[in-house]
Amino acid sequence: MTDQLNLDNITIVLQRPRYPENIGSAARAVSNMGIGRLWVADPENYDLPRVNKLATHAAAAVVEGIRIFPDLTTALAEFNYVVGTTARLGGQRPVLNSPEVMAEKLAPLSSENRIAVVFGPEDRGLTNEDLRLCHQLVHIPTAAFSSINLAQSVMILSYELFKASLKEVDTFAPRLANRHELDGMYDQVKDILVRINYINPENPDYWMNKIRRFLNRLQLRAREVSIIRGICRQIDWYAGKNYRDGIRDGQDEKKGTEESPCDS
Repeated sequence: MTDQLNLDNITIVLQRPRYPENIGSAARAVSNMGIGRLWVADPENYDLPRVNKLATHAAAAVVEGIRIFPDLTTALAEFNYVVGTTARLGGQRPVLNSPEVMAEKLAPLSSENRIAVVFGPEDRGLTNEDLRLCHQLVHIPTAAFSSINLAQSVMILSYELFKASLKEVDTFAPRLANRHELDGMYDQVKDILVRINYINPENPDYWMNKIRRFLNRLQLRAREVSIIRGICRQIDWYAGKNYRDGIRDGQDEKKGTEESPCDS
């Protein structure tokens, strides 16, 4: 199948932006690059006149379509694939160092999946908790100082997405599970792995981060998420049954001992 990156399935998401002017500048950037949706999660100050001042009339349609969410998890619930931006490298962060490569990877996915590209607050970027919601991370390489203005970062990635929309690709990707479906699965997996003592209950996120990275590489579909959740339910039922059977056997054994005649 030959296709192009579908910009209609791309949404730029700003997590906790501090300044309305940066929201307006980001709106103008995505509008210039043919991306029609800009969503905002938990803004520190959403002042529409100040947003419009930097967006200018050219991005009026994007500004009118901005959706405001109370938190990032809610904002990402409907998306099938999430890319997070980060200036920090190393540690447990598998990061693509090329926005161009990121855009090319999204091209086949964008045919059947809704994709969010997430940018963090101006002063500190996305937190580790935010990054757990992402399938892939991307870093904009710089010569020295790694911090880039929010609107500039939005423009750079939007430009690469626009370029990818002009190229034809020969691969196809099916519809993936959305963020809401995945979060429910991960919560269930964590709960059952803690209960069977596979992961340390005092620091479950350390191991869950490894499991998330592994499963993210598989690009799970909704029915595959349903299979994993079904396995978790069966493990839960079986472990509970064995526990209840053990208690019942112990009670029967104790009762039998109490009722047996004493030797004379």
